[in-house]
Amino acid sequence: MEQLAALLDALVYTRSRNEKLRLIAEYLRTTPDPDRGWALAALSDGLDFPAVKSSTIRNLLKDRIDPVLWTLSRDFVGDTAETASLLWPAPERPPSPPTVGEAVELLLAMNRKSVLGELPELLDRLDASGRYALLKLATGGMRIGVSSRLAKTAFAHAFNVSVDEVEEYWHGLDAPFDPLFAWAARGEAPPDIENLPTFRPFMLAHPLEDTVVDLADYAAEWKWDGIRVQLVRAGDETRVYSRSGDDISATFPELLDVLPFSAVLDGELLVRGSTQGGPENARTQGGAASFNALQQRLGRKTVSKKMLKEFPAFVRLYDVLLLEGQDLREQPWTGRRAQLESLIVRLPESHFDISKVVEARDFDHLAKIREGSRDDAIEGLMLKRKDSPYIAGRRVGYWYKWKRDPLLIDCVLMYAQRGSGKRSSFYSDYTFGCWDGDPDAGAELLPVGKAYSGFTDEELKKLDRHVRQNTVNRFGPVRETDKSLVFEVAFDSVHESRRHKSGLAMRFPRIHRIRWEKPVHEADRIDALRALIRD
Repeated sequence: MEQLAALLDALVYTRSRNEKLRLIAEYLRTTPDPDRGWALAALSDGLDFPAVKSSTIRNLLKDRIDPVLWTLSRDFVGDTAETASLLWPAPERPPSPPTVGEAVELLLAMNRKSVLGELPELLDRLDASGRYALLKLATGGMRIGVSSRLAKTAFAHAFNVSVDEVEEYWHGLDAPFDPLFAWAARGEAPPDIENLPTFRPFMLAHPLEDTVVDLADYAAEWKWDGIRVQLVRAGDETRVYSRSGDDISATFPELLDVLPFSAVLDGELLVRGSTQGGPENARTQGGAASFNALQQRLGRKTVSKKMLKEFPAFVRLYDVLLLEGQDLREQPWTGRRAQLESLIVRLPESHFDISKVVEARDFDHLAKIREGSRDDAIEGLMLKRKDSPYIAGRRVGYWYKWKRDPLLIDCVLMYAQRGSGKRSSFYSDYTFGCWDGDPDAGAELLPVGKAYSGFTDEELKKLDRHVRQNTVNRFGPVRETDKSLVFEVAFDSVHESRRHKSGLAMRFPRIHRIRWEKPVHEADRIDALRALIRD
């Protein structure tokens, strides 16, 4: 555990990506099994210990120190694990730290009742750095500037193997990844995943920005506003994976028995629109509801028959990676597209269609088509080089995403909350609202969205100072500010929502501009935002 604590401590204070890679790679090379496998899992996907939650840690600390001191310290530090590791009363006996593997075994054995006695015993065996590492491990929230991809890249660097191969095997294995280390570190045979329905990393696109492409070399498709998914059938089992490789099969059970052959398919998961048609027009490009409708299905552990009926899911296919034992990823996009068009007739119309190619005379004509794409289910366009193979990650020049221009509206800052990680000392999460009528006639502000991106570090410092100097009320970690600052907010779409007092919910809101000079009574009204809802 001391080595993991030292690694986490070094990573927290390291901004350089190359240095992070070096630190993790060195740890993986020098740490024995299974400790390094558990650490790799914690750094990448996170580990799940059902008995240990942030609330468990808070309750343990409030039983041992002044609850007011805990609340003030947690608010200042901004991280539960760090605060708890520093405030935990020092035990009388010297530390006797467990190995990572031993700690994992003990954490897995805890239940909601036993954790109140067993977790303190484990914490008492560690110093402050060890406690921090243990609590980060236990809660699954590292937040140390290491992404899952970076951890896998470090593994590849450590053992001089391809990160694409690591990704290929990764999702067929469980922590502590002994077959992966056996292959990469000990030179044994690669893990056998041929008959497992495992995830393959997606090919991703770069923003088009100022690039102009020749449509003789590129094909255009709509960029649909659902969630990117991969359907995999192997060994008589079908799984559905999200873009990050998470298994979301349980959330969409209607897709698990409709793929009649072995394949790996790339597409956009959408739900049917109640007014745009149902399964009878599945071969058209209609029938897709807005993302707001899809949200009714996301994240559910169980799905009722009513939910399945009201929000039936289907997949609009983009690409085919593997088909009946044949790996098509080295083929050009045109070859894979031909295979996709031939196999679509073998799939049920109720659950699949194919993303249509957008025809345009030239790039300027395509730009005009994009400008008119205000359908709720469309985010913009995808441009795919016709000779591009299917390669994991982003490769310059192959695929571009050309998102439609965002909608803009002026809102008033209402509430602010501290961020997390390196932003834990700043008020960086902002709730804003629009006027419910004429502000000069006494109309109130109603919250319409929350954003924590779109501003520079210098702007963040000014905003933080504004919040501190203009606080009029406090609600736990949230500060209410006086109504004196206008944000120009960019967003992709707006939908009706019964969960919000305003009756509206924005899609992807972000701060587009800070209107320091604009009077708040000139901010927009709820009716202006409601008028942007697409039927």
